[in-house]
Amino acid sequence: MKSGLSSGEGLIFQVRDQIIKEVARRVKGQTVYEDEVVDSGEPDKRLLVVESEFANVLRQIERQGNVLSAVCRDAWDSGDLATLTKNSPTRASGAHISLIGHITEGELKRYLTRTEAANGFGNRILWFCVRRSKVLPEGGRIHEVDFAPFLKHLREAVTFAASAGEVSREPKARTLWAEVYPELSEGKPGMVGALTSRAEAQVLRLSMIFALLDGERLVRPQHLLPALAVWDYCEASVRYIFGQTLGDPVADTVLEALKAAPDGLTRTEVSHLFGRHETAHRIQQAIAELLQHGLITIETISTGGRPTEKIRYTGAKKAK
Repeated sequence: MKSGLSSGEGLIFQVRDQIIKEVARRVKGQTVYEDEVVDSGEPDKRLLVVESEFANVLRQIERQGNVLSAVCRDAWDSGDLATLTKNSPTRASGAHISLIGHITEGELKRYLTRTEAANGFGNRILWFCVRRSKVLPEGGRIHEVDFAPFLKHLREAVTFAASAGEVSREPKARTLWAEVYPELSEGKPGMVGALTSRAEAQVLRLSMIFALLDGERLVRPQHLLPALAVWDYCEASVRYIFGQTLGDPVADTVLEALKAAPDGLTRTEVSHLFGRHETAHRIQQAIAELLQHGLITIETISTGGRPTEKIRYTGAKKAK
């Protein structure tokens, strides 16, 4: 278990393969080349990363030249990791990396950019809204809990999973999967859509985990149903956090202002939201995006002179 995730190269190093270099040696007056192990690597490719301040990870990702996001995506996809860096030829194959991060709602909204949501980093993560369920001034008595039965079962499940081979769905689970698949694969707009666009893959993995925990090589309905329940909670968490957020800071600013203006805003009033910090073209792009997602309407109002356009949030009620 590690913490302090800051770079893709550093993550690869923790699960690196053996490093072998070809070195030249003089033998009886002749130069011969031999392979030499310069780093024995990490034989155990399993790694759990726990980040109590996940906001720090998101800030690191935003740094120019940082490849942490790309390496995390590769870890989720295949476990074969490498960077095309001349001075850092470290590679890892067959890595199994898990990440647990903690972040407040405000920090997540601030630091998870539209880029990271759209490029696949955000949708490879299961997002859970959690809160403290009780106040324990004395810290509780967790040391008195007997975890032995749980640990025994978990150890047995891990041992079984290591040699389980191929896991497939049995007929009833296949039928259920066919029923839920269209909804799971349906695209959704905005940040919610960007962060939930791997629903099928996430549910598939969760159902396999439930099956392996039961010591089964077949995914059954009793494994798929709890996987769907977990995913439903994750999707609900994303909706709660991001709601109608699009991930475009200009569009989101306009949307929040329109929500607070039941009578709508003119284009001039929308422009004034940004002072002189955004171009007319950039603001128009944001308005077009909101219009495309059905979040606003634009009404032309006759004034006796040049017509005025009123932009309204579709969920707003006109003031009486």
